[in-house]
Amino acid sequence: MLAPMSLANPRRAFHFALLTTLASVAGGLFGYLIGYFAFDALELWLRGTHYWAAYEQAVLWFKEWGFWAIFIAGFSPIPYKVFTIAAGVASMALLPFTLASFVGRGARFFLVAGLMAWGGERMEGVLRTYVDRIGWATVVAVVAGVVVYRF
Repeated sequence: MLAPMSLANPRRAFHFALLTTLASVAGGLFGYLIGYFAFDALELWLRGTHYWAAYEQAVLWFKEWGFWAIFIAGFSPIPYKVFTIAAGVASMALLPFTLASFVGRGARFFLVAGLMAWGGERMEGVLRTYVDRIGWATVVAVVAGVVVYRF
């Protein structure tokens, strides 16, 4: 919804991006609470969905990357909601979780809104075609940066 709304009213694109970011982070915090307080009740259901493999991957990433796992999930095509639940299960510190969510989700949404406001209808077609590739390229760049920084 962000792209069409930003396209329809480019002057309000960043306002829409801010609202989208705030709502997404609020949803992320709700997912965190589900993971923290209610995962045992939902585990059987989650195992029966197509999200289970992503959840298991998220748990592994938390052990290795922590903050960066949430940031990457927030920006990339990886299912952010699965990572929010995994963060709650792992009892990730709430402040880094919230910060990573704001930065990752905000970067994604402000990029989309900015591109729509700047490029108009032509950019919408390009974004629709390449948004996943842009997200994965960003994941690769961040992971490479973190690996270089660590070593």
